[in-house]
Amino acid sequence: MTTSPGVLVLMFMLASTASAQSRPAADPIIAKAKVWTVDKSRPTAQAVAVLGDRIVAVGSNADVEAWHGPATKVIDAGGKLLLPGFNDSHVHFVGGGLQLEQVQLNDVTSKEEFVRRVGERAKQTPKGEWMLGGDWDETKWTPPQLPTKELIDPVTGDTPVFLSRYDGHMALANSAALRLAGVTAQTAEPAGGMFVRDANGNPTGALKDAAMELVNKVIPPLSHEQRLKAVKRALAHAASLGVTSVQHMNPDYEDIAAYSELLDRGELTARIYAAPLITQVDDQVKIGIRRAFGSPYLRIGALKAYADGSLGSRTAYFFDGFVDQPDNRGLLSDEMHPVSLMRDRMMKADAAGLQLCTHAIGDQAISIILDLYSELSQSHGEADRRFRIEHAQHMAGKDFDRFAQLHVIASMQPYHAIDDGRWAESRIGRDRASRTYAFRTFLAHDVRLAFGTDWDVAPLNPMLTLYAAVTRETLDGKNPQGWFPEQKLTVAEAVEAYTMGSAYAEFQDQDKGSIAAGKLADMVLLSDDIFSIPPNEISKVKILRTIVGGRQVFGQGQP
Repeated sequence: MTTSPGVLVLMFMLASTASAQSRPAADPIIAKAKVWTVDKSRPTAQAVAVLGDRIVAVGSNADVEAWHGPATKVIDAGGKLLLPGFNDSHVHFVGGGLQLEQVQLNDVTSKEEFVRRVGERAKQTPKGEWMLGGDWDETKWTPPQLPTKELIDPVTGDTPVFLSRYDGHMALANSAALRLAGVTAQTAEPAGGMFVRDANGNPTGALKDAAMELVNKVIPPLSHEQRLKAVKRALAHAASLGVTSVQHMNPDYEDIAAYSELLDRGELTARIYAAPLITQVDDQVKIGIRRAFGSPYLRIGALKAYADGSLGSRTAYFFDGFVDQPDNRGLLSDEMHPVSLMRDRMMKADAAGLQLCTHAIGDQAISIILDLYSELSQSHGEADRRFRIEHAQHMAGKDFDRFAQLHVIASMQPYHAIDDGRWAESRIGRDRASRTYAFRTFLAHDVRLAFGTDWDVAPLNPMLTLYAAVTRETLDGKNPQGWFPEQKLTVAEAVEAYTMGSAYAEFQDQDKGSIAAGKLADMVLLSDDIFSIPPNEISKVKILRTIVGGRQVFGQGQP
C-alpha cells in the first residue's frame, strides 16, 4: 500500500507538534475568514495555517493561532469566504492563452459587425501571417446564418484566415486559406468531417470537424516563444479567476514541454494534468507511464479521445435525426472510423493503466463509449480506472444507470447549458433537451460530477460556471426560472463538483479539492459569500486572492 505525499506530510506535522519546542511556525496563516472546506468532517472554519506548500491546521482563529511564529505572515480575510482553489476539469489552455490576443467574435450579433472586426484585424496582421481565433457564434446573429468565405474575402485579401466557431467543431476559411490547403469543389471529405457547400457544390469556407485538419496542417506551427507567451497569459488569467488547477485536454507535446520549462523556472502558477490525444497512445505505453504520473504541478497519464462533434455544428451523434435536419444524425469522429480502431486504442491504453477521457455529446455517441468502457472492464477486470466522459451532454434515458454501474465520471461544463439552452430545443426537441446537462439526474444516480469550462470554448471564470449550475438561466434571458430547472444544483453541490469532484477525476482527491490538514494549500478568497447572496448575483463575484501551494499568485498585498 502506497502512502500519499499529503499523508506523509501530515505524519511529519503531527510528529513535529508532539512538543511545543519542536513545532515549526506556519507561513502564512489566513485568519478571520469564513472557510468553506468541502471537507465533510469539518465543513466550516475560521482560519487556515500553511507550512511549506501544504495546510497544517484548519479550525477556529484560536486553534490556528498556536501555529503563529515570529516570522509568520498573517492574512486578515476580513470575514470573506475562503474556498479550495477551483480545479477546471476540461480546458484547452494554450488555445485559451492565444485567444486572449486574437480577434474576438463571440459577441458579434450581425454579419456586418463580423465583417468589420475581421477587416480591422486583417489590416493589423503582418504580411504572410495567418489570422486566427474568432470563437464566432452565428446563433447570435439576426438572422442566424453561417458565415462564408464570400463574406470576408473582400476585407482579407491575400491574408489567410481561419476562424473557429466557438464550439471548436467548425471553422471558416477564406479563399486564401483554402488555396493554401488545396481545398476545392473536387476535394474529398475526410471520414468524420464535411465541407459546407453552396447550391453548386462549392465549399463555402465552413469546414466541420475532421475537415478542419486540411487547413490546420498548413498553418505554420507556433514558435517556442509564442507558445511560452500564450501559456504565461493563460496562467495569469487563471490566477485572476481563482483557478489553481487545470486539466488540459488534447495538448500538443510542445505544450507539455513549455509547462515543464516554466515549472523549472518556478513560474508555473497553476497545477496541470495533461491528456494528449488517444492517437498518441503508443508514446505513453512505450515508456510505461501510468495515470496521474508526475509532480504536484505537472502530470500526465491520461488520454483524450473524441467520439463525435458538437450540437452547435450539428455534428453531435444521435440515435435520431435533428428536428430541423431529420436526415442528419451527426458525425462520429475520425477516430471512430471504424469503431474497432477506437476499441483497439482504448484496450491498449487501459491495459497500460492510462486514464481515458472521451468527448461524447450526442446520445448515441455517449452510448457507444459506455459500450466500449464496459468491454474494457470485462476484458481487464475491476480496477480504479475513473473512466471519464467529457461533456456527457445529451443523455439517452437508459444510460444514466450504466454511467453509475461503470463508475464513469461526468466531466461537464455548466456554462454550455445556459448558452446552448437558447436554441437546443429547436434542434433536438423538448424530450431530448430534458436530458441535456442533466446535473441533478446524474447525482440522483450516484454519478460523480467534475466541473470545468472547456475554455476557450466558454469563459474560464468559475463564477459563471457556478452561476450556470445553480440558476440555469439562459443567456438570452428567456428562462428566468431556469432551463429545465429540475436539473439545478445547490451552490454547495456545484462548488464540490468544481473542487473535490475535479480532483477525484484526476486521481488527486487525497491531495487537492478541500481545505484540510495535509492537503496542498490551494485556496481562493472571494469578494462575496456565494452561499448567502441571491444565486443570480454569483456571476458578479470577484476574486480577492488566489493562493497556490501557500504562495499568493493573484491579489493585492503580500501573504
